[in-house]
Amino acid sequence: MINEEKNRVPLDLSYLREMSGDSIEFMIEMLDMFQQQTPIYLSELEQALAQKDWPKVSSCAHKMKPTFAYVGRDDAKDHLQMMELNAREQKDVELLPVAFAELNDFIQVLNKQLDATKLDLEKQL
Repeated sequence: MINEEKNRVPLDLSYLREMSGDSIEFMIEMLDMFQQQTPIYLSELEQALAQKDWPKVSSCAHKMKPTFAYVGRDDAKDHLQMMELNAREQKDVELLPVAFAELNDFIQVLNKQLDATKLDLEKQL
């Protein structure tokens, strides 16, 4: 489940800072890459759900999961973990479209947070 409280606070970039050696340029590059790749991943996940291809749903969710740790959104990572496991075990699969819709809505909010974060980072250059 996505924690809506985290939608209203700045992103926690501590993991990304540590991973990048506190390189502002690298962090901006990673955030850009996240914003470019996430729609592709979402589309793949949506198609797999529409086809009820549970192994592919599981694989897509697994592939997306770690990227949310970079931007301090472990709640989204956990949400994808639930989707991955449910699809893999074919448990409560009827709930997966709702979980996807929640994720998709969340991504719109996250993109705004990412844009604001990138502006703040660019001011530090």
